Amino acid sequence: DHHAEQISAGSKALVDLMNQYADPSARQRHIDAIDAIEKAADKYTHETVALLHKTFITPFDRETTHQLISEMDDILDLIQDVAESAMLYDLQRATPEALQLAELNQMCCERVKAAVNLLSSMENAEQILKICHEIDRLESDADRVMRSAMSKLFRDEADVRQLIKLKAIYELLEAVSDKCEDVANTIEGVV
Repeated sequence: DHHAEQISAGSKALVDLMNQYADPSARQRHIDAIDAIEKAADKYTHETVALLHKTFITPFDRETTHQLISEMDDILDLIQDVAESAMLYDLQRATPEALQLAELNQMCCERVKAAVNLLSSMENAEQILKICHEIDRLESDADRVMRSAMSKLFRDEADVRQLIKLKAIYELLEAVSDKCEDVANTIEGVV
C-alpha cells in the first residue's frame, strides 16, 4: 500500500512536470520530487522483500508477492527515467502528446494503487478485476496515443535531434502504462 501511494505521487509529479516543462525552475523541482518519490518507493521495495524472507506464511504466494513489488518498482523506475531522460536530452519543450501520455499513466497508476489497496481481502475480487480491466483499457489508449504521436512526429518534426529526443520520451512514457498492465496481470493472477 505504501509503495502504491508512491506510484500515485510519482505519476502526479510526472504530469506536473509535463504541464510546467517550459519553466526551468518548476521543471527541476518536479524532477527532484520524482527522484525523492522513487527513492522512498525503493525503501518500501527493500522492506517488502526483507519481510518476505522473514515471514513463514505469506498472504499469497511468495514468488507472486516478489513479482508484484518488483513490477510496481519498475513503474516508478520508468517514471524517473522519463524525467531524467528529458533533462539529460536537454528537451526544450513537452508536447501535448507527452502530456496526454503522462495523464494516461497517472490514471493507470491511480488504478494500480486502488487495486493494491483492495488486495487485503478477496471479498473485493470483483472490484479488483474491474480495476485491472480498466488498466488494460488505459494501456491500449496509451498505445494509440503513442502511435499517433509517433506518426505526427515523423511527419511534422524537421529537427532530427528533436525527433530522436521526443521518440525516446514517448517510448518511455508508453512503457509506464505497459508496466501498470504487468502489475494488473499479476494482480489478476492473485485474484
